[in-house]
Amino acid sequence: MLELETHELTLYSIILFLLLESLIDIYLTFRQLRVYHGSKTVPKELRDVMDAETFEKARLYGLDKANYGLFKTILCDVMISLFELYYGFMALVWMRSMQLSEKFGLNPRSEIHVGCLFAVLLNIIGTLKEMPFKIYSTFVLEERHGFNKQTAGFFVKDQIKAFVVAQVLTIPVAAVFIYIVQIGGQYFFIWLWAFVGAISLLLIMIYPVYIAPLFDKFRPLEDGVLKTSITELSNRLKFPLGQLFVVEGSKRSAHSNAYFTGLFGVKRIVLFDTLLLNKGLPDDDPTLTESDKGKGCKNEEVLAVLAHELGHWKLGHISKNIVIMQVQLFLIFLVFSQLFTYAPLYEAVGLPPGEKPILIGLMVIMMYVLAPYNTLISFAMTIMSRRFEYQADAFAVGLGYAKELGQALIKLQVDNLGFPVYDWMYSSWNHSHPTLLQRLERLTTEEGKKKR
Repeated sequence: MLELETHELTLYSIILFLLLESLIDIYLTFRQLRVYHGSKTVPKELRDVMDAETFEKARLYGLDKANYGLFKTILCDVMISLFELYYGFMALVWMRSMQLSEKFGLNPRSEIHVGCLFAVLLNIIGTLKEMPFKIYSTFVLEERHGFNKQTAGFFVKDQIKAFVVAQVLTIPVAAVFIYIVQIGGQYFFIWLWAFVGAISLLLIMIYPVYIAPLFDKFRPLEDGVLKTSITELSNRLKFPLGQLFVVEGSKRSAHSNAYFTGLFGVKRIVLFDTLLLNKGLPDDDPTLTESDKGKGCKNEEVLAVLAHELGHWKLGHISKNIVIMQVQLFLIFLVFSQLFTYAPLYEAVGLPPGEKPILIGLMVIMMYVLAPYNTLISFAMTIMSRRFEYQADAFAVGLGYAKELGQALIKLQVDNLGFPVYDWMYSSWNHSHPTLLQRLERLTTEEGKKKR
C-alpha cells in the first residue's frame, strides 16, 4: 500500500509542477497579448526608421504568433501531455515496443533491442503529433505574413530528411547509452557523461559540414568588397577563418541570420542570403522578386553583425556555453545514477512493478523529476545569454561599428517584422536576446563611453 501511495504522490507532484509551469507561460503570454492590443503607435526612438504601416504589420504578426503559441501551449502542454502522463502513455509505447520487437526479428528480452525500437516509435508519434502544427505555422501563419518560401514538395522532402537523420543519430546513441548503464558499474554516469559529451562535440563539428548541406544549399561567398572586408576583420581579430559561405535560406523562409561554426582549428562563417542586400544579387537579377528588392543589410551593416558574432568568439562565450553544457550533463547523469532504480518513478508513468527500462528512467528523471531545476537553469541561462549579447554589442562598438550595428539591428527587425515593444516580464522570461530598444539604448551608452 505504501508503494502505491508513493508512486501516486510522485505522479501528482509531477503533474502539479508541469501544470504550474504551463500556467506561468500562459499568464506571461496574456501579458504580451495585452501589449500587442494596446500598442498602436511607433515608439519615439524608431519613428525615423519604422513607418506606421510596418509597425502595424509587425504588431499583427506578433499577435498571430502569440495566439498560436497560446493555443499550442494549452492543447499540447496542458491537455495532451498531462493526459498522456496520467494514463501512462510512455508505458504503453514501451509495452508495444516489446510486442513489435519479436515481429521485426529483434529479441524482446534484450533491453537494447526494445529500447531502440521504443525510441523510434516515440520519434514517429512525436513527428505525427507535431506535423499539424508545423503545417499551420509554415503554410498559414508564416505564409499570411509573407515569410514562407517553401513549396509543399520542399516541405515534405525536408520533413522526411529530418526524420531519417534523427533516426540515424538516435538508434546508435540509445543503444550505447543503455549498454553503458548496464555494464558501467557503480560509476557508469562518468562513462555516460564522457560518451554523450563526446557525441555532442562531434555533432557540433560535423553538423555544418555533413548534415546542414542535406537541408540547404551552400555556396562560397563571391569575391568582392564584402568578402575582402570580412577577411580583413577576421585577420584583425586573429579569427581562424577557413571558409565563407552563403546559405540559400530564402528557399525556406524570408527570415535572416548569420553564424560561424567550428570548435577547433579553422572555422567557417555562414551568411543567410536574406541577410545580404537583395540577397547578395545585382538589382537587375531576374530571380530577384519585387518584394525582395531593398531588403537585407549593406556591406558595412553585415560587417557590424559579424563583428558582434566574432565578439562572442573573442570573449569566450562559445567556450563558456560548452563548459556549462558539459557540467549540466554531468549533474544530470549523476542524479540519474542515484534515482534510476527508484521503483515509484516507473510505476508513476504506468509501468508494472519490477519494470525499470533505462530509457524511460532517463526520460522521467530529465523531463519530470528535474523539471524545477531545468526551469531555474533555463532562466539563469537566459539571463546569461542577454548579458553575453550586450557584451558582444559592446565589442562591436569597440571596433567602431556602433552606428552600423544599430542600423543593422533596426533593418533586421523591420525585415523580419519583429515587434519592438514587449512586456518586461514576458521578455525577461522568454527572450535570450535583449529587445531592440534595449540594445539601441545600450549601444548609445557604449558609444558615449568610447568617446570619453
